[in-house]
Amino acid sequence: MSLNGAPTRSRIGRLRMWLRWLEPGLGVKRWIAVLALGVCSVSTGVALIVNVKLLGVLELALIQAMDVAYRMTGHVFSPALGGTLLVLLGVAIMILGLREMIRSIVDVFLPRGDPRLVEMLVQQRQLQRGPKIVVLGGGTGLSTLLRGLKRESTNLTAVVTVFDDGGSSGRLRREQGILPPGDIRNCLVALAEAEPLLTRLFEHRFKGGALDGHSFGNLFIASMSQVAGDLETALKECSKVLAIRGRVLPTTLRDVTLCAEFADGSIVKGESAITRAGRAIRRVFLEPAHAPALQDVLDAIVDADLVVLGPGSLYTSVLPNLLVDGVVDALRRARCPKVYICNVMTQHGETRGFKASDHARVLVEQGGPGLFDYVLVNDRRPRNQALLARYAQEGAEPVEPDTDAIRALGLRPVAEDLISEHELVRHDPRKLSAVLLQLLATVSPEARHAVAPAAQA
Repeated sequence: MSLNGAPTRSRIGRLRMWLRWLEPGLGVKRWIAVLALGVCSVSTGVALIVNVKLLGVLELALIQAMDVAYRMTGHVFSPALGGTLLVLLGVAIMILGLREMIRSIVDVFLPRGDPRLVEMLVQQRQLQRGPKIVVLGGGTGLSTLLRGLKRESTNLTAVVTVFDDGGSSGRLRREQGILPPGDIRNCLVALAEAEPLLTRLFEHRFKGGALDGHSFGNLFIASMSQVAGDLETALKECSKVLAIRGRVLPTTLRDVTLCAEFADGSIVKGESAITRAGRAIRRVFLEPAHAPALQDVLDAIVDADLVVLGPGSLYTSVLPNLLVDGVVDALRRARCPKVYICNVMTQHGETRGFKASDHARVLVEQGGPGLFDYVLVNDRRPRNQALLARYAQEGAEPVEPDTDAIRALGLRPVAEDLISEHELVRHDPRKLSAVLLQLLATVSPEARHAVAPAAQA
């Protein structure tokens, strides 16, 4: 049984693999038809050039062959049968030639016998038809979300803050005069095809010497910025090198400083200093006050099927995007669902004691009504007590999903199990992307593209 069954299963598997080329949406069948039309056109043209009577000669030869076959076997072979056999023979020869031509090309990129080409085509076609999603944020929260969304669509735009002034990014900003690349690096790595290897490479930090503390990814982006002339062009080139799914854009190309005013009236300048201060924040602002947004950012927001704010540090990653000129207006004009993803844990120095509604309220107070429609909150308390104890030592705790208070703000809460408890309590990329796409699917196309009230006003 096993001796005969294995080859049979193998042949069936190969047949199924080849039949997948006929699946809808691959864009292959139409070109097979075009190829057949071309073969017919070439055959007819050659016949006319050589001798218009050539087809008659071939027909006579075929009839004589059938006559010989009749004498040998006693069976009558009609011209229709002979023509059918000839057509089938020609089709088989064409398929063989086409198959070997494709195989010759594929062998350059994939090992012989590797069946992944059709799978890659199917996957890429599906991803290219995915929704246009714009995500605004910064830090590790944004890169976590992108790791989930890149499995669903390549029409992704990550809008990243460039106000970091600490660590390797801060040093490059001060010494080389470039915008801090840290958060941008994280997003590029998250969207890259060869993510595991690139993660290790881009996150590698040098030890000792003049490069001590610098990550390879930051130096790569900084070098590309100097070669290309500006960060915007550098990111486009980096995206090609890394073959990322989507694109990464800085909110602005201006070199500005993030500042915070605390509840006691004191003011601190610099993103890292704001976090270290550990005091209740009254507001954040930019210095200088006006920084124009990148036009590609504004166009992406207005043209999106879904806009997502967060997750990320409320005052130093999410809110700073709204301080850039033009972003709030673009969000209000966007004719699509807009979702704020609330953090799963509070953050010492920014949101200690905050509930989910407090996070949303801060954004509404900054951007006004019409900024977003939904608030996505985690409703499962972490079960790993050791992790919770570690967070408690840092002054952090799970964010309470107070959905009634969110509704009182005029927003629609969406409460789901969104967390992963592996090493850290954070959003699970797969859960997060699944809920976002389900939310998008439940919104009717009419409602999805209806003009926002703020835009009509």
